[in-house]
Amino acid sequence: MPLFALIGRDGARGAELRKQHREAHLANLKPLSDARALRFAGPLMDEQGAPCGSLVVFEATDLTAARSFAAGDPYVIEGVFASHEVIATRQVFPEEK
Repeated sequence: MPLFALIGRDGARGAELRKQHREAHLANLKPLSDARALRFAGPLMDEQGAPCGSLVVFEATDLTAARSFAAGDPYVIEGVFASHEVIATRQVFPEEK
């Protein structure tokens, strides 16, 4: 199945809002994890080691489905991210067996 990356960059209130909506964000990722379609999810870190965004790499049937998933993420809905994008990607390394 195709791979996609959701890259979200926190807004000015990102740290505050991230704490408020973290549980909902994790709950939104759980079905992808349960279906083994979640390849990576974690915060982007600034130079001081504080979260400044998120990277989620996941499988979806197509770009439309991937964008729809991203649009429903609580970090997107609640304004944690000032901006986000969803792009297609493919895994080269490590090689899949």
